Amino acid sequence: MGFDAVSTAAEETKNPQRNVPLGLMGSLAICTVFYILVAAGTIGSPLGAQPVMSVAGEWLSPGSVEFAQRCAALSADAVPLPLACSHEALAYVMREIGYLRVGNLIGLVAFLALPSVILVMIYGQTRMFFVISRDGLLPKRFSKVHPRWQTPHVITAVTGIGVTLAAAFLPVGKLADISNAGTLIAFVAVALAVLILRRTEPTRARPFRAPMIWLVAPLTIIGCVMLYWRLPFEARMVLPVWGAIGLLLYFSYGYRHSHLGRGVVEAPTSTFSTL
Repeated sequence: MGFDAVSTAAEETKNPQRNVPLGLMGSLAICTVFYILVAAGTIGSPLGAQPVMSVAGEWLSPGSVEFAQRCAALSADAVPLPLACSHEALAYVMREIGYLRVGNLIGLVAFLALPSVILVMIYGQTRMFFVISRDGLLPKRFSKVHPRWQTPHVITAVTGIGVTLAAAFLPVGKLADISNAGTLIAFVAVALAVLILRRTEPTRARPFRAPMIWLVAPLTIIGCVMLYWRLPFEARMVLPVWGAIGLLLYFSYGYRHSHLGRGVVEAPTSTFSTL
């Protein structure tokens, strides 16, 4: 997840029809290569990638209370922890195979890089809320732009507060599962929407077209649904609970205020500065 955040910056991008697709595909390709290399390096190390087992020999699910308790018990035994128990897998592997300084350096780099990743995700979310508000689905105040910096400062502050509260009061494992569920639902919705638009509006201007959409989109939907169904029950409840809240907000407020829904304008005129 996170690659789609590139598309949220289209309105602030020079030549977005060219640069946004390049940014999406380029970042996806680079990260895929590095993810594969890291996975191969960690799994191929002497530590391996064996699952964490309970005393009774049961496979424990990552993120569960039993998993955390078992990892804590193994840590107290002063033996090398299973790879799955480590919060910094690559750095942990490097330390365990004798490269202590390299492992510490990798851990430091990850520590410094993590805030930038979080900021990019928050940035993408603010731009989504900004466009939704500009259309009228959310109160117009959320799409207010700062007179000097030309940024959506109101919704940025609201999003920051929401992220802070979630990070402070929700367990990291549960928060990750909820985030994964929301991301998978969004990917399914996008793939389905593209298929529907190709059918209902075949003449719509499309500066960038996804190739083989009749194959890629169904495979996307199937893959995301399968991953979603493998999430814990609490994470799967994101769809019915948040979906119900979203529908309630839409029919109680957004349905009557959406410019696009009322056919007032095709795309609301932006007061957001472009570079």
